[in-house]
Amino acid sequence: MAILVTGGAGYIGSHTVAELLDQGEEVVVIDSLETGHRAALLGGKLYEGDLRDKGLLKQLFSENDIDAVIHFAANSLVGESMKNPVKYYDNNVYGTLCLLEAMEEAGVKRIVFSSTAATYGEPEKVPIEEADRTLPTNVYGETKLTMERMMSWFDTVLGIKYVSLRYFNAAGSHASGVIGEDHRPESHLIPLVLQTALKQRPSISVFGDDYSTADGTCIRDYIHVSDLADAHLRAVDYLRSGKDSNVFNLGNGQGFSVKEVIETAIRVTGVDIPVVTEPRRAGDPAILVASSDKARSVLGWTPSKVTLEEIIGSAWKWHSSHPNGYGK
Repeated sequence: MAILVTGGAGYIGSHTVAELLDQGEEVVVIDSLETGHRAALLGGKLYEGDLRDKGLLKQLFSENDIDAVIHFAANSLVGESMKNPVKYYDNNVYGTLCLLEAMEEAGVKRIVFSSTAATYGEPEKVPIEEADRTLPTNVYGETKLTMERMMSWFDTVLGIKYVSLRYFNAAGSHASGVIGEDHRPESHLIPLVLQTALKQRPSISVFGDDYSTADGTCIRDYIHVSDLADAHLRAVDYLRSGKDSNVFNLGNGQGFSVKEVIETAIRVTGVDIPVVTEPRRAGDPAILVASSDKARSVLGWTPSKVTLEEIIGSAWKWHSSHPNGYGK
């Protein structure tokens, strides 16, 4: 029996594939390689193509004995989603519909879904819990919430069980330093800070230093990518054990400010990192931190790398040894 990983050549997908292989699982990957990297795959059987290619999906499910699906494949840039909503609804929502249709035809009844904290929108309270209001403030978050709702109905009507994992800021790299984070363009704070340390950027921008936080900068919940991968495996085991569909937050449980991230990166790299303070960006909440109590109690999941030093240190191991990423 194999596990299908959609978007398995992407950042979190590739780390999950590595974890699955370490656990002795047979892995099948489908990835268009639009944003993923062939070199990020440490094993498994790759089908290069798009989820909206129904013929390819049918072939994939017929050629492999798929037991469960872990679904990462999606466009995920908030800014782009607000400029090109058609792309996000077509790829994210329709792509997921094609996947669920192929699963139903093949009799595959388990899916773990890579969701996002963007489904909540502006938080009503901190830390955010799973039962809190979901009111996305961008197209990306809305498409992810739509995908969750779609899965809920496919469970109700067709019995396809799902686990949706809503997580916050993925960061860090594989312990080996062989695979890591390589987005083009890059929009995440930690790799941007480390690219500045590598002199690939003249400075790092801090958007607003007048928030109602201890140092005036935004606070975010950073979770190590290997801990995220572990949670996806636990979610597969949860579904394999016959449990019902569910939604879990995945977070560190604590927040770190933008200034704390930069100061820690300076200590880790030993490099002075120039900072430029700019005006706030519209729609940036002061604090976003998850409550992951439910994942801890139900899935038995506990993040193992929780300090900024560990998270940034592993990211630096990748970036400093792969200054051009995968070279793509």
